[in-house]
Amino acid sequence: MAVTPPVPTLHARRRIAVVGAGFFSQFHLEGWYQLADAELVGICDADAQKAAALAQRFGVPRTFTRVEDMLDAVRPDLVDVVTPPASHTHVLEAVMARSLPIICQKPFGTSYGEAVTLTAKAQKAGAPLVIHENFRFMPWFREAKRLINAGQLGALHSVSFRLRPGDGQGQCAYLDRQPYFQTMPRLLVVETAIHLIDTFRFLMGEVDAVYARLRQLNPVIRGEDAGLITFEFEGGSAGLFDGNRLNDHVATNPRRTMGEMWLEGAAGVLRLDGEARLWWKPHHGPEGEHVFHRGPELSFGGGACAALQRHVLDSLARHTVPENTASDYLNNLRVQQAVYASHHRGQRIVLSEFDPLEPIPAPFLHVHQKETT
Repeated sequence: MAVTPPVPTLHARRRIAVVGAGFFSQFHLEGWYQLADAELVGICDADAQKAAALAQRFGVPRTFTRVEDMLDAVRPDLVDVVTPPASHTHVLEAVMARSLPIICQKPFGTSYGEAVTLTAKAQKAGAPLVIHENFRFMPWFREAKRLINAGQLGALHSVSFRLRPGDGQGQCAYLDRQPYFQTMPRLLVVETAIHLIDTFRFLMGEVDAVYARLRQLNPVIRGEDAGLITFEFEGGSAGLFDGNRLNDHVATNPRRTMGEMWLEGAAGVLRLDGEARLWWKPHHGPEGEHVFHRGPELSFGGGACAALQRHVLDSLARHTVPENTASDYLNNLRVQQAVYASHHRGQRIVLSEFDPLEPIPAPFLHVHQKETT
């Protein structure tokens, strides 16, 4: 399906360079390709063939295998980093040395400590750093936030999300898309639940405490692929993340929304289904569909990448602070660390009393160590 480019709200044209040509890079490039005030000027990857394939697909004029060479040759206005966490220090430091704005894909760094260090380095270098946390930019979550702000739900009671993408079954789980998922010592929370941690913060406010029990359902993988996480938010509302990557849910494409949500307030319940539809049930009233623009059906997350990129470009042009700066994103990582600590200790973790720099074992390495290939 062709995607209609959003009408640019600002006229300044930005030169965009992308680092990384892995599976998810296509969604970043698709987003930039749609924005009329963004010009893709280069893509870099250690695998020259991967970079060349994406460059041809999205009309990127130059490819590189070293990030420093690309930065000096194309002189971008913004660098979009779509590489694994182990590369972030090297890549981000190269960009920071040139004081360029950066969007960095999550997971952000290999540890909480590394994320703190990179955040401080970016601030010292005067390089704006935004973490590419795109779920909150999905149209259904943006619309839910709009309705919350408009007062339609009343005082919020709770939020729950039932994650069921259905892509983690059997011996071949993830191999067709992101095979490294099989060997990650931490999987569900780092790769997927973090999206809902951020989205819950976006919708409900800051997290005061968590309690988590994680599980490993598919023995082929090394890390956790299922879990229950409860949240206590500031102001007294509550949240539940109930996720596993093996089962699917009622949806034409289970990966479109990745699951279903219930958002409850004093005035009623807002429900997200697997077709990205929102349903509103007022207190003591019938449920009816709340119609809104759900974004392009075949674009990841209803065009979430383009929406995030649009937001960052507009913020830079207006000299305003964008959502999910690295310093703000550290709040997500504190909650993520607390989730793993809760599972490890078997207890509720209060964020104000928790040290996120404390070493926490990966959930299942003490049970059995898997071969890595």
